[in-house]
Amino acid sequence: MGQLLCCVQVDQSTVAVRERFGKFDDILDPGCHCVPWFIGSRIAGYLTLRLQQLDVKCETKTKDNVFVNVVASVQYRALAGKASDAFYKLSNTRTQIQAYVFDVIRASVPKLNLDDAFEQKNEIAKAVEDELEKAMSAYGYEIVQTLIVDIEPDEHVKRAMNEINAAARLRLAANEKAEAEKIIQIKRAEGEAEAKYLSGLGIARQRQAIVDGLRDSVLGFSINVPGTTAKDVMDMVLVTQYFDTMKEIGAASKSSAVFIPHGPGAVRDIASQIRDGLLQTNQVQ
Repeated sequence: MGQLLCCVQVDQSTVAVRERFGKFDDILDPGCHCVPWFIGSRIAGYLTLRLQQLDVKCETKTKDNVFVNVVASVQYRALAGKASDAFYKLSNTRTQIQAYVFDVIRASVPKLNLDDAFEQKNEIAKAVEDELEKAMSAYGYEIVQTLIVDIEPDEHVKRAMNEINAAARLRLAANEKAEAEKIIQIKRAEGEAEAKYLSGLGIARQRQAIVDGLRDSVLGFSINVPGTTAKDVMDMVLVTQYFDTMKEIGAASKSSAVFIPHGPGAVRDIASQIRDGLLQTNQVQ
């Protein structure tokens, strides 16, 4: 009915291209327009002015010979002031943009190593945007923004990268664990050294107390029992200690002591050997 009445409706964010006898005549803005078909006017087509997005997936190779799939997202729109160029100069806008994206990505990524490609995504996107802006502005299109949304290497490469990262973290964890064990061992050694030092002080004090006790015992016994010498008192003390030792060994339920043939008189011999050794040392000095 609209065509019969020569009326055409153009929707919002859209322009219509009017031709007369096959030649471009005018760009019709959104609204209602009169297109008298009987004098050769007709609507050749419609052109949207909305922002459009094209995702392009491009396979290429990095400088270190790793094949990657680069996904670029291009946001573009037709310019109202150049609607005739956008309508007539390009037969397939999306294919044209895709070709330029392929060209720039395959020229930029092979110059970078894989790690650098991940780090320089913005530089790659800027190079694609600049090239598209120069090329598509002549066709009546504006490149609003270009994004590199993904760089995906082969699955085996990703697994290898993850293993490298995991190995580095395990090595760091091993170093930290070794350092912690080192600190523990140092602290344990310091504790053992301090304990041995204190134990030595205790043993020295114990021996000093034993010596003092023996001296007092010898003096007291010599005074109370006339005619006895210090040698007799020491022999009796050694015999007493010998029987005390035998008593303690016998009281133990599980004893691993090994006895050699001896008798109580052997204690006197041991005392004589110790005394002779001390006297010989004094003579040598």
